[in-house]
Amino acid sequence: MKEYFDLKGQVAIVTGCSTGLGVQMAKALANQGAIIIPVARRQEKIEAVAKELTEEYGVETLPIRCDITDTEAVESLIDKVLEKFGKIDIVINNAGTGAVAPAEDITDDQFSDEINIDLFGTFKVARAAAKKAMIPAGYGRIINIASMYGLVGNKIAPASPYHAAKGGVVNLTRALAAEWGKLGITVNAICPGYFWTPLTKETLDSEWFQEYAKASIPMERYGREGELDTTALFLASKASGYVNGVMIPVDGGYTCV
Repeated sequence: MKEYFDLKGQVAIVTGCSTGLGVQMAKALANQGAIIIPVARRQEKIEAVAKELTEEYGVETLPIRCDITDTEAVESLIDKVLEKFGKIDIVINNAGTGAVAPAEDITDDQFSDEINIDLFGTFKVARAAAKKAMIPAGYGRIINIASMYGLVGNKIAPASPYHAAKGGVVNLTRALAAEWGKLGITVNAICPGYFWTPLTKETLDSEWFQEYAKASIPMERYGREGELDTTALFLASKASGYVNGVMIPVDGGYTCV
C-alpha cells in the first residue's frame, strides 16, 4: 500500500506557529512523521507547541524564535535548521497580521507593517530557504498561506492592507513557482476562508456572522479545525510533485460566487 502523504524524516519549517492555523498544520505534518520547526516571535509559545508535538506524535522538533521582517534573523533561522538537520524539505509561510479599518483611515504604518510581515516576510523566508537549502538539494515544497481575501474584496470587514498584502502573496507564489520549478522546488499557496481558531471563535459564533455566512458562503458555515490539514499535506508531499504555482481556496465556496 502506498502512503501518499508520508513525510517521515522530512524537515518542515512552519512560521506563525504559536497559535491557530499554524499549529493545526504543524500537527498535520507531524502526524505524517515530519520533523517540525515551529517559528514565531514568542519563545514560550513555540516551546509549548514543540513539546506538544513531540509528546503527541513522537517527532523531533526545534522551536526557533524569529521575526520574519528581520532579514538577519531569517538567515539565522535557516542556518540553525541546516546546522541541526542538514536539509529543509518543506516551508509553510503562515506568519501574518491583519489591520481592520476603513481604507480612508488606514495609517501609513498600518499599511507598511502589513506588507512587511505578510508579503515581504514571506519572501524573505522563501528566499533564504531556497538559496541555502532547496536549490542546492534540488528539492523543496514551499507553501504560502495567502487568503481568499488575496483573491477578492469583501464587504464585512474593511482591510485594504491585508487584501493588498495577500494579493501580493498570490502573485509572488506564481513568480517563485515560475523561477524555481525547474530546480525541483514547487511553490503553491493556500487561500483559507473563515476558519475557527481560538482567536476567531467569538466572532464566527456570533449571530450576525452566522447570518452573513448563510448569505455569502455556499456551505453556509465557517471552516472547522482540521479542514485545512489535508490541503497542506497534499502540497507538502512528494505526491504533489507536478502541482506548481497554484492557489487553492479552502473557503467553503466563498470565492466561487
